[in-house]
Amino acid sequence: MMEKRDELDGPVLYHLDDSCGLEDVEEGHAYSGYVNGTADYGVFVSLNDSVSGLIHESNLASSLEVGEDTKVRVEEIRDDGNLSLTPVHMHDYEEVYIGEDGGEDGGEERRTPIGEVVEGDDVVLEGEALSVRQTSGPTVFTVADGTGTVDCAAFVGAGERAYPEAEDGDAVRVTGEVETRNGELQVETDELEVLEGEDEGEVRDRLSEALDDRAEPPELEPLVDSEILHDLYPRLRRLAFGVRRAVLKDRPVVVRHHADADGMASGVAVERAVFSLLDEVADDPEAQYHRFNRMPSRAPFYEMEDVTRDLNYALKDVERHGHPKPIVLMLDNGSTGEDGDAYRTLDAYDIPVYVVDHHSPDDEIEPLVEEHVNPYLEDGDYSITSGMLCVELARLIEPSVEDELLHVPAVAGKGDYSEASEMDKYVELAREHGYGEEHVEDIADALDYESYQLKYDDGRHLINHILDVEENEAHDELVPHLKTLAEEAFEKQMDSARRHVDDVSTPNGATLCTLDVEKYTHKFTFPGPGKTTGRIHDEKVDEHDGNVVTVGHGPDFCVIRAEGVGINIPEIVDELQDEVDGAGVDGGGHLVVGSINFVQGKREEVLEALYTKIAQAPLKEE
Repeated sequence: MMEKRDELDGPVLYHLDDSCGLEDVEEGHAYSGYVNGTADYGVFVSLNDSVSGLIHESNLASSLEVGEDTKVRVEEIRDDGNLSLTPVHMHDYEEVYIGEDGGEDGGEERRTPIGEVVEGDDVVLEGEALSVRQTSGPTVFTVADGTGTVDCAAFVGAGERAYPEAEDGDAVRVTGEVETRNGELQVETDELEVLEGEDEGEVRDRLSEALDDRAEPPELEPLVDSEILHDLYPRLRRLAFGVRRAVLKDRPVVVRHHADADGMASGVAVERAVFSLLDEVADDPEAQYHRFNRMPSRAPFYEMEDVTRDLNYALKDVERHGHPKPIVLMLDNGSTGEDGDAYRTLDAYDIPVYVVDHHSPDDEIEPLVEEHVNPYLEDGDYSITSGMLCVELARLIEPSVEDELLHVPAVAGKGDYSEASEMDKYVELAREHGYGEEHVEDIADALDYESYQLKYDDGRHLINHILDVEENEAHDELVPHLKTLAEEAFEKQMDSARRHVDDVSTPNGATLCTLDVEKYTHKFTFPGPGKTTGRIHDEKVDEHDGNVVTVGHGPDFCVIRAEGVGINIPEIVDELQDEVDGAGVDGGGHLVVGSINFVQGKREEVLEALYTKIAQAPLKEE
């Protein structure tokens, strides 16, 4: 017979071990073989002792003799198991040996990517054991290889630990059959081997490379033209990479954010992106409930009470359910020195922290976190709000959520009274997508009001309906209703507070307005001391035409708002710590918006020192 060959340059030539069967053959691949017979209509070629096929005479241009070695491509695997082959010439090709006796490369091609496993397949998986958990029946190993994650169940006896040598984080090779359990794919394990040495290194390199490739965020530009946002984008990309990698590795994500409009907008934007990514990559339809947790924080920093609660829940999930330890995202929070103790606590468990904030950052935080996004780090300031940054971050985590979030940066900016040039651009972007400026402002006010009522609850669906990022019919009625309730609550509070505000002219030409919020406002109701002080401040700025500092003080705290006066609240906190001995001063925030805490017995000394610093502060140039 005459042979006619296709030319293939640089492909892979596969060698089938005699242990392989038809299930190890793939259409389109090239295989080594030998001629085992001839006929008028073609040549029979064996790929091993049990697998053979036919080169039809129409594909032959030169002679082939029985016993002659040849290279063929499998064009078709027919329903009856017959193979249709064509001869090929190959140059600069790689050789891969398939099967148990294939030498150094044996088993390599039999390895199945987890993302490609199918019910009924016999598979060999190689990856990292993310977790090991013992059930009342089998031991379950959750294995990831960069293409996906799957549970592998190994049974030696009811409640008896299988493969006790295998631990969380080990590189393993699992052999078994893919079945469906409770609607999810699961490998019924025949054999599990903990890999060491070169085999382990290959698995870890392959896993890391695959995860890095999948975790790489898309190449995007900011939604609006902004030099600060452009400069912050490399940080946002690195943070998005960390979040995507955690999700792809089945690692839970814990989000903490400030409990106000900007913080809620930040948290929801990231939540929507992570949920969309989970829908794409997670086999478990309930993944969003046990692989993502978003919680508001009342304090403007990560309190030890909060981190203790988060860490306790995480360790329980590790012990009870075999979950990996989480990553933590701090949004609209997390940049101040007060966060340091919480971060050091998490570091004891190798739990990484990522921060997106716009409060004035403390130098000690940078080495404690995995990635830190803050406009101050790129010569910006607090007017680029966290909600703006988190919408940009959400696009990098999962671009498909962009359309539903286009109005959210404007909501966040309105909630934090942003005066940045970017704010006008985000407002215009919202308007282009059906959200006028008044509508955006109403959403922000409704968010502030409802976040106060929710206390420590994330209010997932309710907040989504207010923000209009989840399909619902309530938004158009809900937002005006909550806006009205917020205004009524404000007016009730202001009616009591206004008459008790003291206005004093200071030597620097500013007006200092003070209010005892403990005595002259309603407690435990909206608006709280911060919002009340902010509303009073806005009125006083209009009344005095700027250059106003407003201080609302309680028995052991005060909140500060400034307009036209160059104070720096974080610096003032540092100075008061040194100057007022035994006052236990801490706090911070933005340069001109923040709070200070102290012990009640030192209240008068702290306030007097504070007022002196305000009176000496320079006025800002117009």
